[in-house]
Amino acid sequence: MRRYGALMPLYPEIEPYAHGMLDVGDHNLVYWETCGNPEGKPAVVLHGGPGSGCGPYPRRLFDPAAYRIVLLDQRGSGRSTPHASNHETDMSVNTTAHVMADLELLRRHLGIERWLVWGVSWGSVLALRYAQTHPESVSELVLTAVATGSDAEVELLTRGLGRIFPEAHDRFLAQLPPAERDGNLAAAYNRLLESRDPAVRERAARAWTDWETAIIPAPPRSVARFEDPAYRMGFARTVTHYWGNDHFLGDGDGVVLRDAHLLAGIPGTLVQGSLDFGNLLGIVWRLHRSWPGSELVTVGDAGHTTGAPGVAQALVAATDKYRK
Repeated sequence: MRRYGALMPLYPEIEPYAHGMLDVGDHNLVYWETCGNPEGKPAVVLHGGPGSGCGPYPRRLFDPAAYRIVLLDQRGSGRSTPHASNHETDMSVNTTAHVMADLELLRRHLGIERWLVWGVSWGSVLALRYAQTHPESVSELVLTAVATGSDAEVELLTRGLGRIFPEAHDRFLAQLPPAERDGNLAAAYNRLLESRDPAVRERAARAWTDWETAIIPAPPRSVARFEDPAYRMGFARTVTHYWGNDHFLGDGDGVVLRDAHLLAGIPGTLVQGSLDFGNLLGIVWRLHRSWPGSELVTVGDAGHTTGAPGVAQALVAATDKYRK
């Protein structure tokens, strides 16, 4: 296990040299783009949320001369259509299995045999399960703000952290009917976000994103996105859809951690902020211990973010290591 704390430059800003909308079925079109070297080592970026969409920042974590960097907006998010903010969008065809199938379709569409998979937060859950079920498609994994999609993680983030942020949690609970406050809070919020009443949906989206902002300090740019009604609604609806349904992982709770041995033979780097509240469950350490060949890098004074200088340094160091 290594620790990072010093600064390391990001690679320069770059623009895509190709992009498109891939028809993945179910009336869904997924936005994708490629940056860097068209002949370079393929790497795909999996954003968090679920539902946040992909921004330009991850492009700068890869050597553009060495990598063919693929970014996409997962179903219902970002520039993909239909967007989850539209109440008419069918969320039943937005599941982990659907998104993994989209990745395979995109990989084949781009003529890629294997790619490094980079994931943040929910993207790390998706990356881990994708590697466990499609190991032939994955050359390496680089994961940060690591999660595994277990019930314990959802319970911590929606209820357990109420002990640390009691005032914010009281406001979070106040949006729910009293009878809904003792069960799965994400599922309860998702029911509000699926209401036929747009005012109910908007209040729920605002309350959900206020709670996320309270427990996960974010840079101003990320907070500002929650002021966009469409982004706020799509994000809250998608997160609660996944969190309220066990991340659609199947095979019982904790399947990603339980199946960590299936990652044997796939090199990987886990970059984790020492102040990430997910560490309270020890899951990242247990994942590292159960995954032969993985490396755990802890970053002092960093939370659930990719923007902290030490986190950026560790991520660049990881992609540099695997670029050959």
